[in-house]
Amino acid sequence: MVDEKTGYRPWGHYTVVAEGNEYKTKIIYVNPGQKLSVQSHKHRSEHWVVAKGKARVILNNKSFFLEVGQSIDVPIEAIHSLQNPFEEDLEVVEVQLGKILAEEDITRYEDIYGRI
Repeated sequence: MVDEKTGYRPWGHYTVVAEGNEYKTKIIYVNPGQKLSVQSHKHRSEHWVVAKGKARVILNNKSFFLEVGQSIDVPIEAIHSLQNPFEEDLEVVEVQLGKILAEEDITRYEDIYGRI
């Protein structure tokens, strides 16, 4: 049986833990040395909280390093990337807010896995 709440990607995987009218909550698991594409979303904002490990976040050409308990807001249409340049696993709680919360709402600008 396929788990429709878990999506596997080259950088790791995510699991949807809650969703409702105009919100979705995921746990994002980023493997050591991996990163999500540099991307933006037309229909949703995101709020990220580091639950395990350390994250590098690129947000509108600025770089931030977050540790457990720290968070960052990613506004609609902001160009961003979640990265794990470290040797331990990264787990991030992501809350998406918006009228459209589809995985297809991604515009990619850079991707080390060739998905542009």
